[in-house]
Amino acid sequence: MENNGKQVLEFKDVRLTYHTKAGETTAAEHMSFCVDEGEFIAVIGPSGCGKTTVLSLAAGLLRPSAGEVRVAGGAAHPGNIGYMLQKDELFPWRTVEKNLFLPLEIGKRDTPENRRRAVALAEKYGLGGFLKHYPAQLSGGMRQRAALIRTLASDPRLLLLDEPFSALDYQTRLNVCEDVCRVIREEKKTALLVTHDISEAISAADRILVLSARPARVIASHTLDFAETSPLKRRESPQFSGWFELLWKELNL
Repeated sequence: MENNGKQVLEFKDVRLTYHTKAGETTAAEHMSFCVDEGEFIAVIGPSGCGKTTVLSLAAGLLRPSAGEVRVAGGAAHPGNIGYMLQKDELFPWRTVEKNLFLPLEIGKRDTPENRRRAVALAEKYGLGGFLKHYPAQLSGGMRQRAALIRTLASDPRLLLLDEPFSALDYQTRLNVCEDVCRVIREEKKTALLVTHDISEAISAADRILVLSARPARVIASHTLDFAETSPLKRRESPQFSGWFELLWKELNL
């Protein structure tokens, strides 16, 4: 973990209330936490507690009803954020290379320098020979790697990962998690992962935040003490089962 003490993300006593014709629903209340530069944070919680809502607030897609969300010291906005979804969402009619350039085009940062950076990332992480291929020609794991490189192309301050491995079969999921975590750590990115999979959170993160049932708030924060950063090696560690038991109990209080 590359942590120099700078906060990239801060939730300060956040409340989010939805208003509908049927009435009012509070999705989050008194939610406070921060993510330091270089940290890889996982968020877990009971089903339906609003884990993805945390990502929407962090991305500036939702505004809190009360409290404050700050990214890199300012208001959350898409320019600071890279968002990786459950599905790769690569455009099938664009080559891998042109998919990588998409956030540069949308963000009006489509310069030769930024294009070279995106291609260099693809080459560094094993996609150099596939830049002229179309997504349908790639395996599921390679598509997710391409989606991550696309997310990194605009050099975001914060990566938001919304269960990015859940659409894959189990074996591919383990391999892609290993792959994605390695890239994020080597590129020294700050990441916030939402997952319903306790094992995945333990294997990937530096720190795990546990949310309560709705209205969601942070009920526990655990700094993991593994010597290894490799998700696969963590799963083999004797510490793994102890962390799993603790988190399972907290989710089922």
